[in-house]
Amino acid sequence: MSANTLERTITLRQWLTLIAGAAVLWLAAYWHLTAFADAVIAALGLTRQTHFGEAVHFFVYDTPKVLLLLAGIVFVMGIVQTFFAPERTRALLSGKRLGVGNVLAATLGIVTPFCSCSAVPLFIGFLSAGVPLGVTFSFLIAAPMVNEVALVLLFGLFGWEVAALYLGMGLLVAIVAGFVIGELKMERHLEDWVQKIHAGQVDPTVGLDLGWVERFEAGWSHVKQIVGKVWPYVLLGIALGAGIHGYVPEDFMASFMGKDVWWAVPAAVVLGVPMYTNAAGIIPIVEALIGKGAALGTVLAFMMAVIALSAPEMIILRKALKPRLIATFAGVVATGILLVGYVFNAAM
Repeated sequence: MSANTLERTITLRQWLTLIAGAAVLWLAAYWHLTAFADAVIAALGLTRQTHFGEAVHFFVYDTPKVLLLLAGIVFVMGIVQTFFAPERTRALLSGKRLGVGNVLAATLGIVTPFCSCSAVPLFIGFLSAGVPLGVTFSFLIAAPMVNEVALVLLFGLFGWEVAALYLGMGLLVAIVAGFVIGELKMERHLEDWVQKIHAGQVDPTVGLDLGWVERFEAGWSHVKQIVGKVWPYVLLGIALGAGIHGYVPEDFMASFMGKDVWWAVPAAVVLGVPMYTNAAGIIPIVEALIGKGAALGTVLAFMMAVIALSAPEMIILRKALKPRLIATFAGVVATGILLVGYVFNAAM
């Protein structure tokens, strides 16, 4: 065995050891986030029964969760990119027929139970692998809004008809919104550093003959490049979400969420945007509002705005997207959510 081969073997073994150890630590950290957050607020003498204690718990729990997801997904996508050059990946996920990629991405969102901020790392990972912009948006919309957690909870509270209609309308919003954004050709409104990654200025065959050492190095390079740029925005976005978490004015919202008030649906969407939680966190609020007489469609529009158009999500996305693209994303999705609200109010 030559010296170079021995060096390559040792280097590869070191990489595999590091990755195995990191994976164990990653899983251990991810599955103990709640216990960690509980321990932190206990050490601070706080309780989740207070607004401030719940906000601190939310921040301590969500910050490492999103950063762990960001680092892990970006590392994996960096390796994947060495197998599928951007041009090939775009061709694979954009589909040969109209909107096929959007349908696939939205369907993937159903089985990934992420909140909006947790979905952002995979969104950025898709972009880094050269996936078309509109397809990535279909995933970003569907992942928090139409996932199995929301569907199971809606089924348990309101029955299969409501859950099925929510599934269909949510997928429609994600697919159509992503398709519209893709047709607008807004790649130029990605931030410059994302444009360079997304463009993948390499030959389609580059990387296909790389060894695993080079692939692991590419994954680590992605982590340093992307996580290093995005993490301050993650902290800022989650801090905002934590600050408003738990302060939902249920009585005030129920007072105007009646079916016979035409402006209730847009008002609910506007009110939902500054808030931030996931599907499991918003369902109890939905149940409480329904119990106080609010219209189902209006409440579901509020729910969709909270989990798919949250202000913290926009702050995190700002590092990767320019304001015009963020505004287009918000406008297209908000229009779809308004439609869902009015359809539910008319049908129920």
